Amino acid sequence: MIINIRWRDRKMKHRKLMVFILMIAFAFILTACGTSENEGQSSEDQTKEEDQNEDTSVIEHEMGKTEISGTPEKVVALEFSFVDNLASLGVSPVGIADDNDKERIIEPIRKKISDYTSVGTRKQPSLEVISSLQPDLIIADMKRHKDIYDQLSEIAPTIILPSLAADYEGIIDSFETVAKTMGMEEKGQEVLKEHKAKMEELRAKVPEDEDRTVLPAVVADSGYFAHNMESYTGSLLESIGLKNAIQSGDARYNKINLEQVVEFNPDVMFHMSTGDQTVVDEWKNNDLYQDISAVKNDEVYEVDRNMWSRFRGLISSEKILEDAIRYLYE
Repeated sequence: MIINIRWRDRKMKHRKLMVFILMIAFAFILTACGTSENEGQSSEDQTKEEDQNEDTSVIEHEMGKTEISGTPEKVVALEFSFVDNLASLGVSPVGIADDNDKERIIEPIRKKISDYTSVGTRKQPSLEVISSLQPDLIIADMKRHKDIYDQLSEIAPTIILPSLAADYEGIIDSFETVAKTMGMEEKGQEVLKEHKAKMEELRAKVPEDEDRTVLPAVVADSGYFAHNMESYTGSLLESIGLKNAIQSGDARYNKINLEQVVEFNPDVMFHMSTGDQTVVDEWKNNDLYQDISAVKNDEVYEVDRNMWSRFRGLISSEKILEDAIRYLYE
């Protein structure tokens, strides 16, 4: 009897030991699985974080730096040059500051973009309308919009670039920044390469011995606004060998009188007329005006102000030079 009891005690102890060992083993398995799961989650989270970092770019512009997450799909352009930039990249903006006049969008650009919402004038775009479009990117001009940069930035990520005060090279720089912001640097370089090739073709059409001076000017009833060699149009014409008549001056856009035009005495004048009556209509009967080389030689040309003055970009640059060469040589 005593032997039997001892045997049962041993058996019970053996069972307890086995249960204890199984419990420890089970706990170890659970811990290992939990660690593996946590490691998997950590790796997945890390991958997501890396992907997010890859999708976020920091764009430097005139007002500092702006973070852009992903690829902007709803873009608002507050200057025509930025519309040109986007159209060159095959992007259609959802909103444009078109001065409440869709006719200001030049035909070559109009063909490349879809319908859009007008957000008012370039000088005073409507923040309410811009906000209603829920953009993920706003592109604004340094000269016109720097004072509302903070308000624009509250609506959407905003970059400020030179446009109104930029020369031709500045416009090229802005295009490259827009391409980078859109995540389209490679395509931007392809577009820019094609543009430069086109510019070389146009330059080749200007004779090497061309020595005439040219003067582009906005002509209105309020005055004669000459564009010097540092202005967008002036520098663009100079880029293919057409020398501007005004090689100095503090301002790129100068309001000048008839006596000053006579002093500069351009051989060719490109007039971007606005309104039914302009100051030139008053000058035409004046002997001083008639004595200007461009007038005497019948080389005063009326050109599209939207194309030659308001739009500044790759597409419009090519069209302006095509116009100039046609007038001068064809």
